[in-house]
Amino acid sequence: MGWQWFHRLGSPRWFYEKTGVWLPYLAVVTALLMLTGLVWGLGFAPMDYKQGNSFRIIYIHVPVSFLALAGYYIMAIAGAVGLIWKMKLADMVMKSAAPIGAALTFLALISGAIWGKPTWGTYWVWDARITSMLVLFFLYVGVIALQASFTNQQAAAKASAVLSLVGMINIPIIYKSVDWWYTLHQPATIKFTEAPSMHPDMFYPLLVMIVGMYCFYALALILFTRAEIVQREKQTQWVKALGGAG
Repeated sequence: MGWQWFHRLGSPRWFYEKTGVWLPYLAVVTALLMLTGLVWGLGFAPMDYKQGNSFRIIYIHVPVSFLALAGYYIMAIAGAVGLIWKMKLADMVMKSAAPIGAALTFLALISGAIWGKPTWGTYWVWDARITSMLVLFFLYVGVIALQASFTNQQAAAKASAVLSLVGMINIPIIYKSVDWWYTLHQPATIKFTEAPSMHPDMFYPLLVMIVGMYCFYALALILFTRAEIVQREKQTQWVKALGGAG
């Protein structure tokens, strides 16, 4: 058997065929989780005694922020796999992850600004957490720009992978910024080493939303990667057969 399973994972055709089976189930689970989390959090969670109802944006801001960071790891790991093992699928995943991550980071910045206005009295401050998130957005945009600036796909993948790996230094800075520096941004609500600081009636819908957002990210990444596979492999017989079947 050896490493055959690993190289099978790098096959665009295998990935396309397997994910075609998973997609309907993943879409249903994603919709149910996100709908449950939103209705529960926005409609039934108790009002915060300090922030009132403005705190409810946490059910959007925190999940998209989590995925903006986790998505960067996925993009960078895919880039590293592409550099080391020269797997085409890894390069496709890296390219597909960039616009999803950029959109999530942008949404995190916008939702944070909306939350900041009633909480801090301003939409934007050059806070350590917010500034490092802005840097994250620019890193995602940089990867997208590199992908578009090269006509050679291998050169684009290599340059993008290098930027992704270098940019990983920003992720622990984002995580620890509220601990390392004085910051207006509140400390982390969820920590792996401590119990959550939120009341369970507020925390459980947030947890559902976070899980739902992870499912949404997986769904989006699979769809983007499948589209990239079809685009790059359009001259292969199996993709032509798909077109004939459609």
